[in-house]
Amino acid sequence: MERERLQNYVGNGEKARPTFSAGEMQRRQDAIRGHMAEAGIDAALFTSYHNINYYADFVYCSFGRRYGLVIDQNNATSISAGIDGGQPWRRTFGGNVTYTDWSKDNYFHAVRQLVGKARRIGIEFDFVNIELLNLLKSEFPRVEFVDIAAAAMRLRMIKSAEEIAHITEMARIADVGGAACVEATAVGTPEHEVALHSTATMVREIARTWPHAELLDTWTWFQSGINTDGAHNPVTSRRIERGDILSLNCFPMVAGYYVALERTLFAEEASDAHIRMWEVNCNVHDRGKELLVPGKKCSDIAKELNEMYAAENLLQYRSFGYGHSFGVLSHYYGREAGLELREDCDTVLEPGMVVSMEPMITIPEGKPGAGGYREHDILVIEEGGNRNITGFPYGPEHLIVPGKSKAA
Repeated sequence: MERERLQNYVGNGEKARPTFSAGEMQRRQDAIRGHMAEAGIDAALFTSYHNINYYADFVYCSFGRRYGLVIDQNNATSISAGIDGGQPWRRTFGGNVTYTDWSKDNYFHAVRQLVGKARRIGIEFDFVNIELLNLLKSEFPRVEFVDIAAAAMRLRMIKSAEEIAHITEMARIADVGGAACVEATAVGTPEHEVALHSTATMVREIARTWPHAELLDTWTWFQSGINTDGAHNPVTSRRIERGDILSLNCFPMVAGYYVALERTLFAEEASDAHIRMWEVNCNVHDRGKELLVPGKKCSDIAKELNEMYAAENLLQYRSFGYGHSFGVLSHYYGREAGLELREDCDTVLEPGMVVSMEPMITIPEGKPGAGGYREHDILVIEEGGNRNITGFPYGPEHLIVPGKSKAA
């Protein structure tokens, strides 16, 4: 009994309304083709979530199967598994080939149809694992595989006007999620209930704003007490207690683009020690935003902010870098690692970059002011300065959440 190796879902429904204009998507594909021509790359096989989404407007669901996007000088074609039906074709800016599960090498059969006689193929060295690399070399013994990930990342770091408009609207929705967190915060309420209220509020606002969009991956982390000590600590059922330090983290996701709003809060009251730590972190946050201007080197920004913590004897409690690029990224797939506000990153800021400022310190349990403090804004680097697209307030004047009246 035999089945076909490829299936044809082209024309199964109408093409979905795209996230960006055809001109914007063509610009992206033409830019990577320009690099390919300069580097002598005949075809590129993208396999990562972020680059397939960036160049094709398609976020795949792997579930143990392989996906891809082949770009050469003439065509861009996504490769998807039959389990997804026609959805990948409907989403892809370009063509689509669907392979079946009938034979284990059907994915490579699909790749072979698309790369043809290419002898120099670009792949993502930062995403392709050893197993896939070995299989590619076995399937294509006469092909030279070269890295295209670094070049693609550099191109993604500078956002177009359409991307910036998209990210700006998403930042507004993150602010909506933050307000929902505050609304739901009350002594005795479990973390997960606050997070659920915020997430549902953001998803509904995304659906209202982009009625044609796929609704996936928007989420909220809401942390209390000891759970605030890590930036990525998951939501639990711990109940909020009076005087707790709290952390809201709202993450709307639209078309593979991620934004974030992160704020420190307190439940009803905060000790003098907590207020001191909070104000120090807010001061670092304020200065950090001033430094996000064209011509500034990421490493120099980190070093200057380190001095502010050191002056307060708090540098040893700093948790991570001061910010990173925004655009196509997620907690489960890659981001533009070349644009991070860390001591080991020498990238120079340019207009069109979109960067967060998010200083964090964690004071260990048992010490005065214990807990994790983090403020987070998103800024667009522009000629002569920046534009802050986060509007949610922060600091002790705004986010000591009062108790809810029984009538409420």
